[in-house]
Amino acid sequence: MSATPTIDSSPALMNPAVAAAAVHGTPREVLSFKLGAEEYGIDILKVQEIRGYEQPTRIANAPGFMKGVVNLRGVIVPIVDMRMRFALEDVKYDAFTVVIILNVVGRTVGIVVDSVSDVLELRTDQIKPAPEFNGQVDSTYITGLGTVKSGDTERMLILMDIEQMMSSAEMGLMDMVMH
Repeated sequence: MSATPTIDSSPALMNPAVAAAAVHGTPREVLSFKLGAEEYGIDILKVQEIRGYEQPTRIANAPGFMKGVVNLRGVIVPIVDMRMRFALEDVKYDAFTVVIILNVVGRTVGIVVDSVSDVLELRTDQIKPAPEFNGQVDSTYITGLGTVKSGDTERMLILMDIEQMMSSAEMGLMDMVMH
């Protein structure tokens, strides 16, 4: 995959109101996944592959959410446990636990999630701006909320700018030398 600039990589999207305005237009495809009780969505174009969870090799002095690295066909890939990154309790590894391999900012990174649901196409009328949280919740990486109807039920997806999150300073991923 080439690192072609997309609207999702714009620094202006850090503002949820700007992000909501940017999604108007063509429908967007998102990969939905679960972390605890919540369901999240990320841009499908950032996803390289989905793999079963395998224990990564630990890296000394890495943050707790950094599980380590795996060798993926000759490429050393850092693995981030999103449950630990979001301080979720009761982090378990089971048959549903998967690693989503992403291509962000020209780097390959893996994220551990509870399970992957499906690929959804969201129309502009299904996406609402993220609410303001008055600084109590870090909403920097939330670009909006998607609503998906399944029969009579409706489910909410928290739409994330995964590229912005993975390239943030607190993740420290872009400082790691991955050759």
